[in-house]
Amino acid sequence: MSLRIAFDCDGVVADLDSALAEIATNLFGQAPDPKAAPAPQSPPVSGTDVPPADGDPSLSADGPTPEEQQVEPARFRALTRHQQHEIWESVRHTENFWESLPEAEPGAVARLAMLARDQRWDVIFITQRPSSGGDSTQLQTQRWLVAHGFDLPSVYVITGSRGKVADALSLDVVVDDRPENCLDVKLESRARAILIWDADFVDIPPNAQRLGIEPVAGIGACLDLLSAARPDRPGLFSRIRQLMGD
Repeated sequence: MSLRIAFDCDGVVADLDSALAEIATNLFGQAPDPKAAPAPQSPPVSGTDVPPADGDPSLSADGPTPEEQQVEPARFRALTRHQQHEIWESVRHTENFWESLPEAEPGAVARLAMLARDQRWDVIFITQRPSSGGDSTQLQTQRWLVAHGFDLPSVYVITGSRGKVADALSLDVVVDDRPENCLDVKLESRARAILIWDADFVDIPPNAQRLGIEPVAGIGACLDLLSAARPDRPGLFSRIRQLMGD
């Protein structure tokens, strides 16, 4: 039976970080340092963020939406909430923004398409991208994948837990760049969780590998790992025999 594999988009096959860095540079003169510590996601303190409008302190709390926070690279959380809001406002008003991103690693999408054909993988792409100007997020993502060499892509724009998605779709593998998403996969499904991690491996949350989350340095290393794996997963009766110790 073919492997059923889900790939996240941003931080896995697409480079959202550099696109947001360009917006931040245009808006504020520079992008946050890649090594910047993320700020806690809490309401802004009066006087340190956007000033209240019409004397109403609650109006100073505009910031990124939960969907935007979900895809936002960690270094941008070092900005104020208002600065993050401005970046995402720019995205919301950019025509077909999601089609403009570069690949995380040049040629990786075409290589993934080739491996999927050769090894008969069932591949889907999952994302929680917020809306931008232009066409729907799903359609933009599909066109982006086709333009980079993956024909007829299946794209799911989701909300909520990746683990529930993995369980509902009986996925074998989920590839993601966020430890919390991989943790959901391990806790709520039987899927294998592969973590794309482009920083030092010593900085990976300590419970990640303890729970069986597998870190790799990038999408190329991930494809090396998957293509070296057994192409077929055991059938139901084989798994039952394994559980019974036969």
